[in-house]
Amino acid sequence: MPPPVDSVAAPPRGHRVRQTIAQLRERILGGEWPVGGRIPTEPQLVAALGVGRNTVREAVRALVHAGVLECRQGSGTYVVSTDELAPVVARRLTADRMAEVIEVRRAFEVEAARLAALRRTTEDLAALDGALAAREAAWRGGRVDEFVETDAALHTAVVAAAHNGMLAELYASVGTALRSTVAQSMGDALEPERYVDHSRLVEAIRAGDPGRAAIEAGAFLEPPPGA
Repeated sequence: MPPPVDSVAAPPRGHRVRQTIAQLRERILGGEWPVGGRIPTEPQLVAALGVGRNTVREAVRALVHAGVLECRQGSGTYVVSTDELAPVVARRLTADRMAEVIEVRRAFEVEAARLAALRRTTEDLAALDGALAAREAAWRGGRVDEFVETDAALHTAVVAAAHNGMLAELYASVGTALRSTVAQSMGDALEPERYVDHSRLVEAIRAGDPGRAAIEAGAFLEPPPGA
């Protein structure tokens, strides 16, 4: 016979906080509170989530510490990221650690290319072709910022073609670092000697050749001399 409702112990405080954090994350990831937008006030969250003020406060504080939310004095609490790893990576991204960033990119992108050659679909190949064409057009246009974005989009398309959800999530967390390494290598202008052809990478994936795809992906991410 189950115990009376009023005799059932309330869940421990830590459990309630974790549940509340999960509920907040779900609403952020679901787009209910988009990046750049303000989340409801504390009293509104208390009413909506059915928990106490202290529980809401601790859950919000945890997500602020994780870099997902930001409290702005006199304005409210805003969503600044949907990815808890991205702010951590961004804080660690300094000029003297660029060699490490390139090594991490190499680890991700070489394996992504190898898997993409094994798993790519017709839709993936179309996405790769489109991303490559956009990258080439940006290079011809001569705008560094546009080229950096289209280059990142091509690499992201390769990772997507690998069809490994965890790899895609981890790669997304280094997106800022990825763009920074490309921007640093480009400098202030798109000079011909800095151009790197990515068509062979796409063709290796299209051919279903994992070994060649891995070689092509790693060729332009060699550590700097003396690193």
